[in-house]
Amino acid sequence: MASKPKKPAAAASSAPKIDIGISEKDRRKVAESLSAFLSDSYTLYLKTHNFHWNVTGPMFNSLHAMFMTQYTEQWTALDEIAERIRALGFTAPGSYAEFVKLSSIKEEESPGGLDWQAMVRQLVSGNEAVCRTARKVIKTGEAAGDDPSVDLATQRLQIHEKYAWMLRSLLE
Repeated sequence: MASKPKKPAAAASSAPKIDIGISEKDRRKVAESLSAFLSDSYTLYLKTHNFHWNVTGPMFNSLHAMFMTQYTEQWTALDEIAERIRALGFTAPGSYAEFVKLSSIKEEESPGGLDWQAMVRQLVSGNEAVCRTARKVIKTGEAAGDDPSVDLATQRLQIHEKYAWMLRSLLE
């Protein structure tokens, strides 16, 4: 389970309290699920980028290009997820230690010992993990009446389902 997002430190400013139509308790629940989602997304981004650098073999050209397309798109999405957490009033995780703690995607092997098929299998698994986490965000967001978080997770879910399908097709 995701750790609780940290509240912003009390500042001397007179910034108004957040009043966006979602209770603090519900905002916290959504921010927790988004934090896990951000952690899975970042871990998958890093793994995809790593495999882009280290893929070898007869599929090199096509996989090198595919991985670059995917990690570039994933990088942009990370900012959207983190900014949604901030819009809800909480601090987004941003360190390797936090990502490792919150992510459901674990490192399996260094890429030096993997062939292209093992890399593709890990990325299928990673994209599917992100899909499962996105579905949790959707459920939590729907329960809180948080349409922007539901929309964000739904868009990301569609992209990661497509990536998983495309990668899985390479192994058939």
